[in-house]
Amino acid sequence: MPLALLALSIAAFGIGTTEFVMMGLLPNVAADLHTSVPTAGYLVSAYAIGVVIGAPLLTALGSRIPRKRMLLLLMALFTVGNLASALAPGFGTLVAARVLAGLPHGAFFGVGAVVAARLVTEGRQARAVATMFLGLTVANIVGVPAATLLGQHLGWRATFLVVTAIGLVAMAALARLIPYVPLDAHQSLGRELRALGDRQVLLGLLTAVFGFAGVFAVYSYLASMTTQVMGFGESSVTLVLALFGIGMTLGALVAGPLTDRALRPTLYGSLAALALVLVAFRFTMHVQWAALVTVVVLGAVGFMTTTPLQMLVMNKAQHAPTLASASNHSAFNLANAGGAWLGGAAIAAGWGWTSPTLVGAALAVMGLAIAVTAGLMDTAKGASRVVAGSPLGPSAEDRPGVSPSSSRASGS
Repeated sequence: MPLALLALSIAAFGIGTTEFVMMGLLPNVAADLHTSVPTAGYLVSAYAIGVVIGAPLLTALGSRIPRKRMLLLLMALFTVGNLASALAPGFGTLVAARVLAGLPHGAFFGVGAVVAARLVTEGRQARAVATMFLGLTVANIVGVPAATLLGQHLGWRATFLVVTAIGLVAMAALARLIPYVPLDAHQSLGRELRALGDRQVLLGLLTAVFGFAGVFAVYSYLASMTTQVMGFGESSVTLVLALFGIGMTLGALVAGPLTDRALRPTLYGSLAALALVLVAFRFTMHVQWAALVTVVVLGAVGFMTTTPLQMLVMNKAQHAPTLASASNHSAFNLANAGGAWLGGAAIAAGWGWTSPTLVGAALAVMGLAIAVTAGLMDTAKGASRVVAGSPLGPSAEDRPGVSPSSSRASGS
């Protein structure tokens, strides 16, 4: 894999750390800014709002900016947003800073995924995208726990200063390692918007909203499940979250090669496995060792859905994949907010701390149903099989007159 993917992974590590660390710092922030923990929870939503708004908006505004320069500008905005968070004098200012820090998130991963896919040869694009996402998963193993401990001992502002430093390191790595990636000759905002309106792209985004919501219906309350159901102390919450991050990393490592080999089967299998594991978690949660194993598996199958979904929208957008790729991260953050809300509603209804597992399983099944429907519609149009192809153009399965076997035989 090209060394340039390391720069993208470093940036993803910083983004993943700042996205999830606030969940562990809410009590510290609430106490310091003299507000309640539920009110401080709006800081999590503020970041997600920034992602949802920023992904399509910044991608559209930067549609004619060379991709390396666009990555640097987005990482600069991310760095400024985290510095503003560290220096925020009050709660309202911190909310605004969190929105600012979230704005470049989706656009960065959208542009980064297209760049990663262009850095490798045909047939290895999904592995390249998954490598970039490894930075996001490692953040959940190392970055979030370490940043949380730092914030608990030195204050939450220190955490955002460290993330600011990570942003500066990422900018230096991007400047040094990412090669010049030319824009497509006919790339334009209109072309990107038309690609985003493709029915298969929209169904892919809808699959992400429902399918990935199943993960966050449970992940959002994993800390409480650890103490209220599994029977662990508060000191074990960091370990459980790290185990989930380990699972995410394993899922990312497996998803890349599988998606390169067979995109839709990987997507179907991961969503089906996610639903089954969520149902199983309702029961294994009462046995400590089984609960810990299930947390790892849940992280793995949950994150296995991200790479095929990312490649699906890029492939279906074909000649204008950047906006569709970025919008996929808006979909993931809608899944974040929606899954957390539905899981919380089940708990508030008095159904118990294990109820989000069944909510999550139902959401995963809905995502699978949408994905299968999209696949059947694709088959009806003559695309009998879709594998991860190049975002520069249609894959072998999408090119009229070119069979998968002849494509592989020719070395593409």
